[in-house]
Amino acid sequence: MRRSGISWLLAFIPLLTGACIYGFAGGGLPPRIKSVAVLPFDNETASATLQGELYTEMRRDVESRLGLHEAAEDKADAVVKGTITKYDADIPIAYSADPNQSNSAQRKVQITVDVDIIDEATGRSIWSQKGMMRDGSYNERDEATGRKEAIQKIVNDVVAGAQSQW
Repeated sequence: MRRSGISWLLAFIPLLTGACIYGFAGGGLPPRIKSVAVLPFDNETASATLQGELYTEMRRDVESRLGLHEAAEDKADAVVKGTITKYDADIPIAYSADPNQSNSAQRKVQITVDVDIIDEATGRSIWSQKGMMRDGSYNERDEATGRKEAIQKIVNDVVAGAQSQW
């Protein structure tokens, strides 16, 4: 009886040792990355305000949610950069024929971006996503609400992408 108990324990030692070595924390940026520079994305669209809105949200959330300090590009451990490749602001979702409704149409915006997070020490990409398209819905004549929703989805995905790295 005693021997089978020891055998059972010995069978689980590699599992316990593996858990201690590898841990279960699951991802995140390399530990040496303490600062980040978020650069304004290149803007290939006709929307002049989109670049600034995305930059403001990206900078705030990447720094705070990843626990990084802001730094100039030449001093940062990592750099977030990208390109806004497409902005479609008037995609119909639904219409209402009811004259009693204040909003007769539901619409959405779509924003497509290419994003890279670069480890400045190695010059390698920590995380990259090409053609990331996110959308946001809005009521007729309220495009800003849809744009804000789409931008927040992009920022959430960038933060999640950075957190998912080993």
